[in-house]
Amino acid sequence: MLLAATDEGRDDHEDAAASLDAWPSSGVVLYTSGQILREYLAVATRPVERNGLGMARPAAVANVRALRARLHLLAEDERVSERLLALLDAVECTGTRVRDANVVATMLVHGVDTVVTSNIDDSTRFDDHVQVVTPRR
Repeated sequence: MLLAATDEGRDDHEDAAASLDAWPSSGVVLYTSGQILREYLAVATRPVERNGLGMARPAAVANVRALRARLHLLAEDERVSERLLALLDAVECTGTRVRDANVVATMLVHGVDTVVTSNIDDSTRFDDHVQVVTPRR
């Protein structure tokens, strides 16, 4: 959702940007993790020809600072690590999808039950653990 809110060329840009603006003012608390922010920075600064946004590092860092003003950062600690391993015992998940499992483990440890993502396909394997929704106005 954060990349979609940043990239005006994405189909769901308007919905993602509107969600980041409207939801907190309506009482919805939005959370993120260090992993989400690291992945945002990696894609934002990766060249466009390598499926990135091609953003300059200072601009991407400034975006993360602005996003942090709207998002509550969840700690990734030993409890998250243990929950990740338990989740991997329960859900078929390998390779780069382990990152998705870590996001879900972080959420579960902190009592967050809904993930907002523009990429539903990556999260449906966790439907038994969290609700998956897309950004919408």
